[in-house]
Formats: sequence, C-alpha cells, structure tokens
Amino acid sequence: MHDIVDLRSDTLTLPTPEMREAMARAEVGDDVWEEDPTVKRLEAMAAERLGTEAGLYVASGTLGNLASVVSHTRAGQEVVLDLDSHIFNYEVAGSTVIGNVQMRPVKTARGFLTPEQVREALRPPNIHVPPTGLVCLENTHNRHGGTCCTPEEIEAVAAVAHGAGVPVHLDGARLFNAAVALRRSASDFARHVDSVTFCVSKGLGAPVGSVVCGSRDFIARARRVRKMVGGGMRQAGVIAAAGVVALERMVDRLAEDHANARRLAEGLAKLPRLRVDLASVQTNIVIFGVEHPEGPGAAQAATTGLVTGCAARKVKVHAIGPASIRCVTHKDVDADDIERALEAFGELASK
Repeated sequence: MHDIVDLRSDTLTLPTPEMREAMARAEVGDDVWEEDPTVKRLEAMAAERLGTEAGLYVASGTLGNLASVVSHTRAGQEVVLDLDSHIFNYEVAGSTVIGNVQMRPVKTARGFLTPEQVREALRPPNIHVPPTGLVCLENTHNRHGGTCCTPEEIEAVAAVAHGAGVPVHLDGARLFNAAVALRRSASDFARHVDSVTFCVSKGLGAPVGSVVCGSRDFIARARRVRKMVGGGMRQAGVIAAAGVVALERMVDRLAEDHANARRLAEGLAKLPRLRVDLASVQTNIVIFGVEHPEGPGAAQAATTGLVTGCAARKVKVHAIGPASIRCVTHKDVDADDIERALEAFGELASK
C-alpha cells in the first residue's frame, strides 16, 4: 500500500532500483554519432522483440509517431486514422505542422479501423484530392479504455492499405499490454505493419523514452527526422539503460496491472451513478461515465466532485471528459491501493 494512490496515468511510474543501478553504471557514447552502446543494445532488443530489422530510441511516443508519419509520407498527402486516436487528439498537430500532411479521422466503434472503413477512406487518383499516404492504427487504444485489437485485425486492415500501395504505422504505446492481455508475442502485432512505436515509459516503468521499429531504410529516414526536430540525444545510454531493464524484467508483470484494473472496474460498476463498460476493460485502463438525474451540467459537477473528493482522500484520478473519469493501473499501484480507491469512490458516490 502506498501513501498516495495515483491512478491518473501509467506515465507516473517510478524507475525500479534495478533500473536506477543500470542507469548509474551505463556505458555511454554519443548517440547522434550512433556510438552509444547502451542505446544500440536497447534498439537491437526492441527490433528483435518486434521482429523488425532495426529500432530507433526516441524521447517520447509522440516523437516516435511524428518521425514515423513524416518518414512514410510526403507533403500534400493524407493520413487515415481513428477519430479518437492519440496522434489526432494529443500530439499538437505535429504531423500536419512538420510533415505538411492532412489528417482524415474516421469514427470507429472500438477505436480500430475496419478493412471496410480503410477501403472507403482511400482516396481515388483524382487531381482534386490529396492522395492517401499512410494509415495509422493504435493498440492498445487510450481513449477507448485500453482496448486491444488482434494481430488478425491488424493484418486485415494492412492488406487493404498495402493493396493500394499505402504503408501502415502502428502506434503501440502500450503494445506490450495488448500482447500480455491476448497472450500473443509482440512480433505478432508488428508483422503486417511497416512501422511501430512502443513506450518503455508507461507500464514498463522506465523513466524516459520510446522505440520506433521498422526496416533499416525506414529507421534511417526516421533518424533524420528525429535530428531535424531536435530529438537527437548525446549520452542517452544513461536513460536507455532503464529501457533495457524494462524489456528484460517488466513485461510479464503487466498482467498484475490488468487484474487490478479488472477489480477496480468491477467495484466501480456496483456503485450508484457510475457507468462502466466491463467489456472494454481488457488491459490497465478503466474509463467510466458519471451520471446524474438532473442532467449533463449536474453530471459534470459530480465528476469534478469525484476528482477533488478522491484527491482529498489521497487517491488521484483524471477527468477525461465533462462526465467521465479515467483510471490507469501500473506497477506503483497494488491490490490494497485498489481497495482504497474503491472505498473513496464508494463514500463519494453514495452522497
């Protein structure tokens, strides 16, 4: 049990003692010169795990997605992606600003594009419209509550895109959560896409960074984009060392986070005025709605009350919308913390 139960995000994890030790003794060099041995080790490990030719260590998932989109496209093209995707909602329009590409968001049921939706969104060869340059997927899906799409679903979408000569990028910030939840290897999810990113700084517990994986030619282009936007790091092995430990030690334990999220969701579902879709709770994210008989305004006020009330009880949660709250489990939240959170919500929801 911890003094404060912080369920706002899995980005809040603290490095393990083993990570701190590895960081302290990391062998380093200049990564822009491609001479940092620890960074090169992490990149090689990531590429091997995902079954790709090469990897590139970057400061964040946002930078990984930016480098990927810009590397796959040319100015004036269009990117097909989900309306609720992280790239479209939370990356400050970076791909549009830096890559000069237009986004074409598509509303989906679970956060995942279907083959039919991709087929409909692909642009015809017409002088009046931007050609489709890329299709982006997200797995697990943040705004849809950590839902997973299977490797077979990815394959079906990629087949349509590739049939039209369009590459596919997978934003796999929490890819290893999907792999653990569905009991598949990470490489199964990457097999049919042209690039993939994953974060070591979320559920895997490292303090900084993500890895972009793909072909050697693609990674060479992405490395240039990383440098262009100021993302070239020098003795980055100091932080990459924690990423190595994350891949070696922290993947299998993600199942504990999933079990804690399930316990939290089931407890919340029993409370008055809280609406939880238990079918969407597949990994470590729980998103639930707040209802009130007096309507949306009252529901929004109740949501604010839940957030502030929980904080007063040393339980931190995040309002993801006017009447919805997101909770994310991670290595620094244990089973006792989940019970404390449920106790706090129970006291507040019953008022």
